[in-house]
Amino acid sequence: MNRIILMGRLTKDPEVRVTPSDKTVCTFGLAVPRAFAKDETDFINIVAWGKTAELCGNSLSKGERVLLEGRLQIRGYKAKDGSNRSVTEVIADRMEFVEKKKADSPMAAMGTESQHDEEVPF
Repeated sequence: MNRIILMGRLTKDPEVRVTPSDKTVCTFGLAVPRAFAKDETDFINIVAWGKTAELCGNSLSKGERVLLEGRLQIRGYKAKDGSNRSVTEVIADRMEFVEKKKADSPMAAMGTESQHDEEVPF
């Protein structure tokens, strides 16, 4: 079984592209704090495809907190210099909005930030 669930904040705005075979892909980074290690954070590459990619690209921005479910993928490739490299990433297939970044909310200035418990099916 290969399932992973992560909650964290986007490290940058999502990048949406269309592949030559006309598939939509969205990539972004997720900062996930470690539960029992103070001041330690993991930075994880996230990839979403299809409708999930479109939704992530249209709905998310840097600093927002999200809950993702997907699978871990480790893939290899050959770099331009001929060396073998590997990439570890999470292929997201489900996402829930947890909270918007504070600067986006007009209520943030008053100290009342609303939370989103809205699930987005994929």
